[in-house]
Amino acid sequence: QVQPVESGGGLVQAGESLRLSCAVGGRTFYNTNWFRRRAPGEEREHIASITVSGRNKYYADLAKGRFTISRDDDKNTIFLQINNVKPEDTAVYYCNIQISGGVRWGQGTQVTVSS
Repeated sequence: QVQPVESGGGLVQAGESLRLSCAVGGRTFYNTNWFRRRAPGEEREHIASITVSGRNKYYADLAKGRFTISRDDDKNTIFLQINNVKPEDTAVYYCNIQISGGVRWGQGTQVTVSS
């Protein structure tokens, strides 16, 4: 059963850059989305999406300008680049893949931004 696995989170200082990874494994490719949850109990916010081909990318308003989604098909990994991180980017970041009948979520990776 395919399961995305996020990594790349940690403690960073405001103004730095960070690249998160969503490793899928195998040789099947999926439309993939990045979300984040900034506090327990809050809903996850959509950040960005990328299609299987990588040609189509979509960004939520919150992501425009500092976030970039990309994919490396050799590694079957989807990346989320965050530039000029801000304290309000502190959150657990999740990716999900669109499978037949629904989506499958990773376990998340924590990003904490210090000011």
